[in-house]
Amino acid sequence: MPRRLTRRIFPHPLLTLLLTFVWCLLNNTVSPGMVVFGLLLGIAIPILTSAYWPNRPVMYKPFRMMIYVLIVIWDIIVANVQVALIVLFKRNADMKPNWVNIPLDLRTPEAIAILAGTITLTPGTVSADLSDQGHALLVHALDASDPDAVRDEIKSRYERRLKEIFE
Repeated sequence: MPRRLTRRIFPHPLLTLLLTFVWCLLNNTVSPGMVVFGLLLGIAIPILTSAYWPNRPVMYKPFRMMIYVLIVIWDIIVANVQVALIVLFKRNADMKPNWVNIPLDLRTPEAIAILAGTITLTPGTVSADLSDQGHALLVHALDASDPDAVRDEIKSRYERRLKEIFE
């Protein structure tokens, strides 16, 4: 099949596979009929929505994205334990919630969205605002006695990796 025709039928091949998989999960069945119907949905939805995806993001190092996901999952697990300890054993008077301004080196909207989502997914921190020009992210930290350390950790642990992946 010519590449151009393949692109028209499968404008977002990974999305097609993901939609098929999610359809089977939602139906709690992996029968041939469910897989075929999931594939039909997985083909139709990207075709119908392809006009809204004019510029697909380019991942220069997709293997690093898998490493990034594993790091984020690990950080979520560790942060869950830390937040549980804070909630259970730390007095409110001893907590130091802070707003942290994170200047961004990232410029691609997809990378900034993934960074903001990562921060929000990690317990104890929430992405609250993005500057008008997309040059800074405002983050609230549940317990941060040193906001500069929080900023440096986010920049080195997440932003640096996303910059390698997307830019």
